[in-house]
Amino acid sequence: MSEESVAAGTAPWATHLGRVAVVTGAARGLGAAIARGLARRGATVVAVDLTAAERTRQEIEEAGGSCVPLTADVSDPAAVRALHEAVLSACGPTDILVNNAGIAGMAKLEDVDFARWRRVLSTNLDSHFLMSSAFAADMREREWGRIVNMSSSAIYTNTRDMTPYLASKAGILGLTSGLANDLASYGITVNAVSPAFTRTPLIDETVADGSMPPGIDALLADEQAIKRVATPEDIVGTVLFLTGDDSAFVTAKFIAADGGYTRIY
Repeated sequence: MSEESVAAGTAPWATHLGRVAVVTGAARGLGAAIARGLARRGATVVAVDLTAAERTRQEIEEAGGSCVPLTADVSDPAAVRALHEAVLSACGPTDILVNNAGIAGMAKLEDVDFARWRRVLSTNLDSHFLMSSAFAADMREREWGRIVNMSSSAIYTNTRDMTPYLASKAGILGLTSGLANDLASYGITVNAVSPAFTRTPLIDETVADGSMPPGIDALLADEQAIKRVATPEDIVGTVLFLTGDDSAFVTAKFIAADGGYTRIY
């Protein structure tokens, strides 16, 4: 069947038909791939980023899906409140929230001042709290919701020069656990996904500024059980499962979609 039939709800895999899904950091990379995956399953996607996610919108619409690109700084409380109102106006209440926006922020500890620390924590962790707090209101009213927070497999490794980043990504797991406890009675599940090291434009920029070696993705892939470099699309399936009906009894879980790079017991 064509992807147009998915949007029309006639395909057997239109598991997210009728759902409104908000994805942050959706202009490129992993966020764009998640947005496309949700749209293929029938969701109306709101692609949020600091700049308009027009390419994501175009890709989704060319495949027969529906996408509304909106701009917002999701680390700013006032901007998140305005974003929530804009989504309600454009699409109605939100069913699915994927908190994907984030920055890398590699630096030696002696070069990390408080301003850098706060920038990373605000973007990577505060934004997850602000978005979840605002958009969970829709889910509570409808007694159904899915929140997925993007963490990182790096927190389980001996990676150096990433203290603010690792603190923010580990904090996401604590936030996920707390939200799952507080929202379960409303039919809302909250889970975290820790992706593999995935080559995205953000990583390309980090390599370009010398913070990471050019062959970092191949080097890390060699440590995985599945020995190939991950792509953004490799992470999408886990997110689709956690945002659908099949995962109704799965909450407060931290799932590493990393090709067997880390082992969590």
